[in-house]
Amino acid sequence: MNSYEIDFDRVYNLSIKPAAEAACIEVIRADEERSGGIIHVPMYERLLLAEIVIADLTLLNPNVFYELGVRHCAKPRSTFLIYAKDYQLPFDVHMIRAIPYDLEKGWLPDNEANRLKTELQKRLEDAATTTAGIDSPLFQLVQKFPGISIPHEVTETFRDRAKYIDTIREELYSARHVEDHKVATNKMKEIENGLSTFNLSHSELFVDLLLSYRDVNAYDEMISLVNRLPDEIKGIITVQEQYAFALNRRNGSGDRVTAVKILRGIIDDHGCSPETCGLLARVYKDLYIGAGDQKASAFLDEAITWYLRGFEADPRDYYPGINACTLMFVKGDKESLDRLLPSVVFAIARRGGIESQDYWDVAAALEAAVLAEDWVNATRALKRLLILDAPSWNRATTLNNLKLILDARLLAGLSNTDLIAVIDQLK
Repeated sequence: MNSYEIDFDRVYNLSIKPAAEAACIEVIRADEERSGGIIHVPMYERLLLAEIVIADLTLLNPNVFYELGVRHCAKPRSTFLIYAKDYQLPFDVHMIRAIPYDLEKGWLPDNEANRLKTELQKRLEDAATTTAGIDSPLFQLVQKFPGISIPHEVTETFRDRAKYIDTIREELYSARHVEDHKVATNKMKEIENGLSTFNLSHSELFVDLLLSYRDVNAYDEMISLVNRLPDEIKGIITVQEQYAFALNRRNGSGDRVTAVKILRGIIDDHGCSPETCGLLARVYKDLYIGAGDQKASAFLDEAITWYLRGFEADPRDYYPGINACTLMFVKGDKESLDRLLPSVVFAIARRGGIESQDYWDVAAALEAAVLAEDWVNATRALKRLLILDAPSWNRATTLNNLKLILDARLLAGLSNTDLIAVIDQLK
């Protein structure tokens, strides 16, 4: 199985979208939802109401297979499957006709993008002229299976709403890439003020808006938005997590106490996850950095504990693991660090490590190399970071972690010429 981070944006932009446009079919993108929870209104609307669905099964995500099952119960035809050849499909799905494509280290080459686009276009044109056969196994097996009949006016409402959501998402994408954070924040405020309704059908928009504000360090705006959301949206796990994130970063009076309460509440209700535990650990890490008294040691231990719980919840997710390793180094717990670091390095490598297209993958590889005093790979990772696009808060987080390691090395009397060079270049 491929261990590289896959650039699905490239697959969409070079193959799926142009194939749909060439077949004169309006395309609406539905990424894996970030709202948390099983029942997510916009995704199921798309599955039940869209005339055509293209599903990429590459990562073998169980959520995607569940959603494919919903689609196959609703519609007899026009569900097209694609997947990267490096990922072997399960037997039950492998029997369904799917379009494979080749990747090179997670990257879709131009010639392969054209081939996939051509094959998809042909299938879409067949679907548009109703010549496509039944592709749902359920409709093939059960004669006269009724499927799900939805009134025409509901379909039209869905289409209009989906187009509206796509338009707003494109506007947010453009705003996030404005270099001046104040200008970007104002553009996002204009988008927020123009949103027609605060309802569950638009929940994905509010998650996108929260994450867009986060990318430009607009923590007050994040907090204000959550406070104005209705309870049905405010209660979504991702919204609560980002609310706690913003409170911690703003660090006003009582903010971090509230953040801890929110995150512990999520863990109490839903159990440990790398994301929630990692966010909680980050609050304790910041409390440790700002303590400067006898509480510092307790905050450091608490941060390490929660980062470890996050990594133990899913050892494939390196984020809490690499942070636990860094804080173990800061604490001087070499024995624990030596035990944990190999597992974290393996998790990072599974995501592509230094060769990844994702900022956090490469940043984690850099941090792991620094902890291991592997300055050759640290230099390689640094060069990759310098050419990867990322919000400023991402780079600030990496710099702060490296400075923590530097401070600990200074206290231990270690040589720091290589690490100082890395920090200076990353600045």
